[in-house]
Amino acid sequence: MTQTPRRTVLTAAAFAAVTAATAATAAAAVPGRRDAAEPDPAQAPTDALTVASSTIAYHAWTSASDWRSGTGRGTALVSGDRSGVLLRRSQGTVDYTDPHTGDTSAWEHATWLSPEHRVRTPGSELIASWNADTPAGTFVRIEVRATYTDGTESPWYTLGVWASGDEDVRRTSLNGQRDGKSSVWTDTVAVDDTDGPLRIAGYRLRLTLHRKPGLTVSPVVWRAGAMVSDVPDRFEVPASTPGVAAGTELPVPPHSQNIHIGRYPEYNGGGQAWCSPTSATMILEYWGKGPGAEDLAWVNPVYDDPQVCHAARFTFDYEYEGCGNWPFNTAYAASYPDMQGVVTRIASLADAETLIAAGIPLITSQSFYEAELDGSGYGTAGHLMTVVGFTADGDVIANDPASPSNAAVRRVYKRRQFENILLRTRRLDAGGVERGGSGGVVYLFFPARPTAAQRRALAAVGVR
Repeated sequence: MTQTPRRTVLTAAAFAAVTAATAATAAAAVPGRRDAAEPDPAQAPTDALTVASSTIAYHAWTSASDWRSGTGRGTALVSGDRSGVLLRRSQGTVDYTDPHTGDTSAWEHATWLSPEHRVRTPGSELIASWNADTPAGTFVRIEVRATYTDGTESPWYTLGVWASGDEDVRRTSLNGQRDGKSSVWTDTVAVDDTDGPLRIAGYRLRLTLHRKPGLTVSPVVWRAGAMVSDVPDRFEVPASTPGVAAGTELPVPPHSQNIHIGRYPEYNGGGQAWCSPTSATMILEYWGKGPGAEDLAWVNPVYDDPQVCHAARFTFDYEYEGCGNWPFNTAYAASYPDMQGVVTRIASLADAETLIAAGIPLITSQSFYEAELDGSGYGTAGHLMTVVGFTADGDVIANDPASPSNAAVRRVYKRRQFENILLRTRRLDAGGVERGGSGGVVYLFFPARPTAAQRRALAAVGVR
């Protein structure tokens, strides 16, 4: 069937977990179906997970040789322990009109253009992510041009106008971009007709670095990459077997989004919609990162866990009108010193176990009605939570921000249920209407200099 892009049906984290009253309605929903021609996942061939993995490919430019492989106009290489590109010589000024304030101002700029990256398995979706430092008075624009399997190219699609602050420009995605073959849905480039043969065979990224005229500071981009995938439409997925992380739980601090209900409603209505920044806060604190007292001075001092309010403000996408833009969350995490963040997909919970065993927790995106996830107490059109470990039997230990208090955040969810709601791409909602799922989208935050074991685990899921 022609696929409705998953971003439009999931809108991960723009919809918060529903309240208990709504969840009671969801519990009465009809059970999820399996197409008659689709095999029972419990009897799926053992190579099904390998096939799924082969349809996911993440690639990034991070090293000095990576940056030299591209074409810079006014950029220069930052070398040393960590490589990146910065604005060295302005290529002139360009006017930028902020679509959310109406303000127009001139900006110096320089660009870096990647070589074309060809993917081994052409895909139906592309999600870019980046890591950058943007001092006051600077911002970056991230664009992609896809090469299709018919040899044609897409226009340059803007996937983000991004700054870690919000005083110079309002960070924003740009919806409405399309060329009759693919469309941009917030942070995802999706092929319009997945029934046909057309796919994304490769792509180039273009980074435009901006600063106010007269400034000497520059934005620095440390990582730029994209994940291309062709995850098949499916209501159920093969079950994986508990493995290397059985009995492992990482000490990730718990935070509840629901203690922030009604706070700062200008950011997606308040804490009830903050599952993504709340999850990001948990993982950042696990790595010993987060805002300082000066950063938090703007938050009402009577609010507990002000760092969650901070994360909501500085992940907020003014076009999407929410805090759930996937690469905006990874870029926020990477705005802290010596941190990296990427958006990718995993093929099974075996991938999650590989990461957990190496000490890397992950943020997962899923949607479900209450009866599909025992112990959740709610249903959701799209929700982020953190996977922090596995029980001895292989069940998932999750810090679920859709909890009434920090003390209630730790949950244990049945492995089979959790894996299916995470990895499927199609589902039935509480009313029996067909909807979409994320197909295994995850955020990964990790140090700029990971250990050898962490590098191996990241490489095992396609990230370097």
